Amino acid sequence: MKVGIIMGSQSDLKVMSEAAQVLEELGVEYELTVVSAHRTPERMFDYATSAKKRGLAAIVAGAGGAAHLPGMVASMTSIPVIGVPVKSRNSIDGWDSILSILQMPSGVPVATVALDGAKNAGILAAKIVGVTDSKVSDNVEKFMQDMKDKVLTSANEIETDGWESKI
Repeated sequence: MKVGIIMGSQSDLKVMSEAAQVLEELGVEYELTVVSAHRTPERMFDYATSAKKRGLAAIVAGAGGAAHLPGMVASMTSIPVIGVPVKSRNSIDGWDSILSILQMPSGVPVATVALDGAKNAGILAAKIVGVTDSKVSDNVEKFMQDMKDKVLTSANEIETDGWESKI
């Protein structure tokens, strides 16, 4: 099973590449492309309606501004869609994107991560894949343990060396 990563335009790539990077780190196959809800609605329709048949386990969809892409894709597929609100250059501090993705109507859920939170979207997608792929699940567990170890190391260093040495 693999994950689809889509975005409304190439300008979203800097943010959305973080999903690709973490999926690579976790050993999850993915595809990445541009699918605009407003400029290429036919492409969006084809992408969403063929996603399950193509073997996608989840779709990470990033969009800025009006941010219709995640919701429209979710309305056309039964696989989970994770929305990434992107703070675009014409954004209202990102709130337009956040609310467009977060406030979906009943029956059309989109899991929504933080503004520019593509890394977390990738991790969530890996957890979804990990439900049926034990290797990916093991990789996610190791990733989580590594984060825990890093925090414990930092805490130990601050407690031992004092906070002043860490600024």
